[in-house]
Amino acid sequence: MSRATVRTPEVQTKLPAVGTTIFTVMSALAAEKNAVNLGQGFPDFNCDPQLLQAVTDAMAAGHNQYPPMPGILALREAIAAKIDTLYGHRYDPQTEITVTAGATQAIITAILAVVRPGDEVIVLEPCYDSYVPNIDLAGGTVVRVPLTPGSFRPDFAKIAAALTPRTRAIIVNTPHNPSATVWTEAEMRQLEDLLAPTEVLVISDEVYEHMVYAGARHESAARFPGLAARSFIVSSFGKTYHVTGWKVGYVAAPAALSAEFRKVHQFNVFTVNTPMQHALARYMADPTPYLELPAFYQRKRDLFAEGLAKTRFKLLPSAGTYFQCVDISEVSALGESDFCQWLTSEIGVAAIPLSAFYGDGFDQRVVRFCFAKKDETLQAAIGRLARL
Repeated sequence: MSRATVRTPEVQTKLPAVGTTIFTVMSALAAEKNAVNLGQGFPDFNCDPQLLQAVTDAMAAGHNQYPPMPGILALREAIAAKIDTLYGHRYDPQTEITVTAGATQAIITAILAVVRPGDEVIVLEPCYDSYVPNIDLAGGTVVRVPLTPGSFRPDFAKIAAALTPRTRAIIVNTPHNPSATVWTEAEMRQLEDLLAPTEVLVISDEVYEHMVYAGARHESAARFPGLAARSFIVSSFGKTYHVTGWKVGYVAAPAALSAEFRKVHQFNVFTVNTPMQHALARYMADPTPYLELPAFYQRKRDLFAEGLAKTRFKLLPSAGTYFQCVDISEVSALGESDFCQWLTSEIGVAAIPLSAFYGDGFDQRVVRFCFAKKDETLQAAIGRLARL
């Protein structure tokens, strides 16, 4: 065979609508323009040195081979104890807790475990960018239901109207990325009542569970028996302990759901980084780091908001997460995406357009900043934004 005839076979894409994510685009532009990157949601500061030491100790102790498929028992026990203490629901660490390679893997694994071709899955827009491709890969049908523009509160009349005999699951995210809203107890009970007569499952994305402000509490699906019985509850050590690059999270779900979850989990990652698991189990013995997280991030939120108050941005409420959304209507006539490109290139601060979180690119003149940054990073960004 001559070299001229060698070619790569054509492949029909499974994700025709997926290109380079807005986070990659904006981070690359921020690096090119030497901008302060408040776009992608990760800290620019280090985690607790004690956590790093715990990883070193675990590796030195020989914890470097495969752990059990669902995660080491000590970590699963620590997770179960935390959920019980905070939310009053006891999960069996043997059969109902699974350690995952981050929350993103947890979400796609849950979807692949329960969604079959033709099943419908409700997503509440704006939503995290992995949800829809995950449903597509499972052969499911995405049903988009908008959160209320402006307030980003759930519209239960629209959710009810979207439910059909084909609805397999609904994905709920609180505290909410990108809007920084937090569902109330009343809203969670309304969801519980709405789903009670159905066979609909819940994938509850709670990765920002420890970032809720002004004395409010996180309303985990675990708090509500009717939701806990039908939910995969997803959380993230990366978000909680400032180690997003470790990609370690977990799923809590009833035994029957966990069994299906683990069938997929064992064949897409099998298991998760061993020394990190041992370190996290040891570190979780002291709840202080996650109990103090709301105050830690509320101070950063308030510092950033105080600086933005001196600009023409209109601040939207930031009740949870480490994001601050702003209305740009008084700052620029540009659409969200063009404004973010301009802001990065000309002002030197990167943000993310909320339109990137909608399937139809809905533009409501709102962009998102991340304040999970060093104080000096936030001050540098505020200094540049003061020029607007």
